[in-house]
Amino acid sequence: MTDFHGLFELEEKIHVTDIGAAAIAEKPIYMSLIEAQAAYLSAFDGDQRQTDGIKAAFGDQVRHFEEFIFDGTIQTAYITTSESGMSSLLKPNPTALKFFNGFPHFGTVLEEKQVETTALDSLDQLSSIDFLKMDVQGAELKILQCGESKLNACLSVQLEVPFVCLYEDQPTFGQIDTWLRNQGFAPHCFLEVKRWSIAPTVFRGDFRAAGNQLLEADIVYVKDPLDINSFSDLQLKKLAFIADMSLHSVDLCVHLIRELVSRNTLPRGSAERYLQSRMKPAPQ
Repeated sequence: MTDFHGLFELEEKIHVTDIGAAAIAEKPIYMSLIEAQAAYLSAFDGDQRQTDGIKAAFGDQVRHFEEFIFDGTIQTAYITTSESGMSSLLKPNPTALKFFNGFPHFGTVLEEKQVETTALDSLDQLSSIDFLKMDVQGAELKILQCGESKLNACLSVQLEVPFVCLYEDQPTFGQIDTWLRNQGFAPHCFLEVKRWSIAPTVFRGDFRAAGNQLLEADIVYVKDPLDINSFSDLQLKKLAFIADMSLHSVDLCVHLIRELVSRNTLPRGSAERYLQSRMKPAPQ
């Protein structure tokens, strides 16, 4: 499979699973793995309005599922405009929405409908997950709790965490963080920290211009690198791909390669070779 800076190849592809995969605004950080044919993608989004966008973004590189991933029970889906990205299995909290400029509009519910949800662990057609990405508007913790078996060997989790909960009964950042730490994950990096302006103050005539109030963040957790003895050789290699190609975390990658060297899986000097390859000037 893909040559990793001339050091090693993967024995099997990385399984990326994206829950809430609607391609609304940004290119996902795992896309480089897909493009390098180092990974394959399982994408979930129960909102059928997003199907065409997902297919346009990933083509034949994705297995697309239209299930609502949650806990396997019947739930109420609160549907907002597709552009807002705020459709959720949790009810928007009007008090929290009114706190921020623009959010009463973003969180306006156009339709409520009963939907059948599916627990990750009940999906026989879904193999064990290596890299989980979620953007599910408050459903993160329940999905994690109902997917422990699928996530037993997971190496990295990317998710959106709230600083102010916009939905009723939405788990806090602290609750999500505690659960992930208890499952053997460690916070690695913030991809984005989003601030917003508190209503009614508007800066520079633009209600989207941020004030100082924290709203939410995209954060990545990784299998705890302090517990590196629990990694298999294949897990070390897969996380090295993720660290290098998706997270641009050169120092984490060096840490993983050094462990492979200590196990005689890679020759001495491999970490130095990798570091040199990453420090080369970009082509003109």
